[in-house]
Amino acid sequence: MAPARICWLRSAASVLCRDIPSPCPGSEIAAMNVVTTTDGLAVLCRQLANSTYVAVDTEFMREQTFWPKLCLVQLASPDVEAVVDPLAEGIDLAPFWELMTNRAVVKVFHAARQDLEIVHVATGTLPAPVFDTQVAAMVCGFGDSISYVNLVKRIAGQDLDKSSRFTDWSRRPLSQKQLLYALGDVTHLRKVYTSLKQTLESSGRAHWLDEEMATLLDPATYETLPEDAWRRLKLKVRSRKSLAVMIELAAWRERAAQSQDVPRSRIIRDEALYDIASQMPTETKQLAELRTLSDGFARSARAREIVDAVNRGLARDPTTLPAINQSSGSSSDVNAMCDVLRVLLKATAQRHKVAPRLIADADDIEAIASQREPDVPALKGWRRELFGEDALRLKRGELALTVQKGEVVAIAVPKVGERG
Repeated sequence: MAPARICWLRSAASVLCRDIPSPCPGSEIAAMNVVTTTDGLAVLCRQLANSTYVAVDTEFMREQTFWPKLCLVQLASPDVEAVVDPLAEGIDLAPFWELMTNRAVVKVFHAARQDLEIVHVATGTLPAPVFDTQVAAMVCGFGDSISYVNLVKRIAGQDLDKSSRFTDWSRRPLSQKQLLYALGDVTHLRKVYTSLKQTLESSGRAHWLDEEMATLLDPATYETLPEDAWRRLKLKVRSRKSLAVMIELAAWRERAAQSQDVPRSRIIRDEALYDIASQMPTETKQLAELRTLSDGFARSARAREIVDAVNRGLARDPTTLPAINQSSGSSSDVNAMCDVLRVLLKATAQRHKVAPRLIADADDIEAIASQREPDVPALKGWRRELFGEDALRLKRGELALTVQKGEVVAIAVPKVGERG
């Protein structure tokens, strides 16, 4: 049996071809080094499975859909690299999904959240183990959410051409420029990964990243349950009745968007949901009075569905609604405390050379300032040791901030009777 010829694109400047025996004819990487057959993908994944890690990236489209449409997969181990076309006729991605769950191989991504979502939607599982270089870079002091381009520049000294970033990845054939751009998203990732991994190990912060990856690999992160859809909305309602209505409206929209595979905004915009939840119309004709809805919407088929959702919300037992955290102070006190906590956060991040947003985000700061018993990431694990404990002490008046040698530092406040 003649061996299948598989060409591995080594860089933008050179191509290395190898003969690899294949059990089936036609198992090949076609022109431009794109895997287009199931047999070719199986050969590739067997090669990659022999490595300790594989760099992974995907190109996808979701502007017109609810679920991401996978258009390209890029893979690279220390000595193998290739591009996979998931839109090729007849290709079965089973070997790729199997590689993603091979626990002997670390899967390296940059900003992994959406890539992991694609795997979860397709298989119901998540890749493991995973190393996210964007998160690792934040732990290593490269700033908040550093881009892949900037990280490659700082670690590998390479300038990347990102002009193909916003092209239509679902259109075929793909150009050589697109393929070279796509492959570059994993070839340079190898050096980034090895550099960050070494830094984490030498600094003793590897367990910080482990905590972050545990959150990233929690299946709950990727579940799109309609009854929880309201939690992603940024707008806030003013009453518990409005909250009940918002929960029902968001769930209705989520089901409609999923079933029709369209973006949520195609069903109805967030602003309109908020408007409806605030006004709580119980008849379709009342929808005509809302400025956030288009003329004639009250006569549409969705108008009846919306009113039904409103009525379901109004009929809900208040005891089934989520608990509302009680504020521990006035609005002005909370705002002032947020300001002070942000100063402490910035000083802590600078002292430990870690991105501030990795320690605590705006929601964490507001919760610590306003709630009696906040349940936020900043008060758990290494974050609590680094920042959270001091934040709580600052809030209780046990710490004060001062400036020493040009740096903000926290100092203990003497207890009553201890002051000299």
